[in-house]
Amino acid sequence: MAGTVPEGSYATLSNGMNLHYLELHSSNADAPTVVFIHGSGPGASGWSNFKQNTEAFHKAGYTTIVIDIPGYGYTSKPTDAIYSLDYFTQYLDEFMIHKGINSAILVGNSLGGAIAIGYALEHPEKVSHLILMATGGVEEREVYFATQGIQAMVKYPMGSPEFTKDVLGELLKLLVFDPKHVTEQLVTERWEILQLQNPQVLATMQIPNLSDRLAELSIPVLGFWGYQDKFCPISGAHTVISQCNDARMNMLSQCGHWVMVEHSTYFNKQCIEFLQDN
Repeated sequence: MAGTVPEGSYATLSNGMNLHYLELHSSNADAPTVVFIHGSGPGASGWSNFKQNTEAFHKAGYTTIVIDIPGYGYTSKPTDAIYSLDYFTQYLDEFMIHKGINSAILVGNSLGGAIAIGYALEHPEKVSHLILMATGGVEEREVYFATQGIQAMVKYPMGSPEFTKDVLGELLKLLVFDPKHVTEQLVTERWEILQLQNPQVLATMQIPNLSDRLAELSIPVLGFWGYQDKFCPISGAHTVISQCNDARMNMLSQCGHWVMVEHSTYFNKQCIEFLQDN
């Protein structure tokens, strides 16, 4: 089914998992592949996270693939799964194999950042670069759950009568510094996808603190963090830059959790220059 969020292709993986993705294929057979991995939250999908970014990467010569991770978007949402980091990285690896991708650039926001880090640690030969925006997986769970954004996100259970479209709109405003980015179109897109979700993914999510393992990463890492982030404390930026062997960090004022949305032109330019220089 397709509504306001475009529907692309599906990869059939193990245990009946149908993983949805949107792809812009480069005409250059040797073009590097960029895989975009979105964050968590009600109505989240790859499209809502990265619709302002993929075209710029594609024009710069990259094949771009935006996935919906298990439990989100148009991808399967098992009600009996434990949504651990290993669960997410398993299906990312199956997807990479399905697509014949031997090496990729991983771009991850929030939960997607934690998945990207976890995958790079498990499969270092399959990741050439990491681009992380307000990545998860670099603090203890209690630190994240103490933030204003996570507190608001878990206040009303998904599917409860109290979780209305207006509540969703107010929650999305916590993701940005300037509420102008929370358009009616965005709220409608997220609301439609939310109707496909079930509570299992948020109820069972298990993402460890990977900060002690960041030194194992030998690949170039580019980071972004908004100073007004209400979901992932900016202390995570210092953790990434201090623990990774080859990292650079962009810290932006007047910016919330969604750097790639609020400052899309800057984000796209910095990413492409980073990839071309490294």
